Amino acid sequence: MSDCLFCGIAAGEIPADVIYRDEDFVAFNDISPTAPTHALVIPIKHYENIVEIAEADAELAGRFISTAAVVAKQEDIHEGFRLVTNTGDEGGQSVHHVHLHVLGGRQLTWPAG
Repeated sequence: MSDCLFCGIAAGEIPADVIYRDEDFVAFNDISPTAPTHALVIPIKHYENIVEIAEADAELAGRFISTAAVVAKQEDIHEGFRLVTNTGDEGGQSVHHVHLHVLGGRQLTWPAG
């Protein structure tokens, strides 16, 4: 999608602090972190939300989560972290390209908000 911020990051057209990349996914540091480690993992191919990626390609959706775990290990928060995905406007999704927030580096509280 030409107007999608995360598609631009995935294509290398929009700068980001990329910390991981493979043939299907890109991870980068969030520009407004809410934890000491706050990375976003996105598929390179555009899917609007977690429902869309799960329905379109269950295998890719599984690797999406596995990639987030790789990023957590790489960022040395694998002992305790949170994965968050927001779906739809009511779910708090502000960029409509599916993404996983990988949060850690401090004690995380619940409820998340």
